[in-house]
Amino acid sequence: MFSIGLTGGIGSGKSMVADWLAEWGAAVIDTDRIAHDLTAPGGAAIGPLREAFGAAAIGPDGALDRGWMRTHAFADPTVRRRLEAVLHPLIDQAVRDQAQRARGPYRVFVVPLLVESGRWRDRVDRICVVDCDPETQVRRVQARSGLTRDTIERIMSAQASRTERLAAADDVISNDDSTDLDVLRRRAFQLHQAWCDRASRSADGRTTHG
Repeated sequence: MFSIGLTGGIGSGKSMVADWLAEWGAAVIDTDRIAHDLTAPGGAAIGPLREAFGAAAIGPDGALDRGWMRTHAFADPTVRRRLEAVLHPLIDQAVRDQAQRARGPYRVFVVPLLVESGRWRDRVDRICVVDCDPETQVRRVQARSGLTRDTIERIMSAQASRTERLAAADDVISNDDSTDLDVLRRRAFQLHQAWCDRASRSADGRTTHG
């Protein structure tokens, strides 16, 4: 099935774009949501995380204590690597399972660290970046989460730069500070239509030559 890799920095608006694409019929597979489910109370990652990091990493509700993990993972790269060693195989398996069940004109893999991972270029037909300037990212994340500027900037520093993301992009949806929701939705819908057309032609080609 024709596939899109959708990415963007924190606060870029990629989740909103993904929600619209799902509304319009695309099969959306969101690795952030998968990770959230895995680390929710009773999630498949909770046992391995408790074993790897101890009870302090698990909140009173039985979910991963994200504040604890954020603090330790950004302070110590070995903690981040251990976290990735636990989560990435579980996420990859869930992504494969969802991809096999996907129905729609095309699939969208929402991957915040798509560029950083270096593993997605050959797994998708096109990479789409939802793009905005770093200062807008900071303001948006502060408004929705209450995180400090320092924390947000440390998160951003662990992600690919804006230049690196744009260099990897086949398609770009601009969502800077001057973009309102109607404009953003229109830009996303234009690409949705283009991807539907490409997916249809790709399927026709397989039918013709298969």
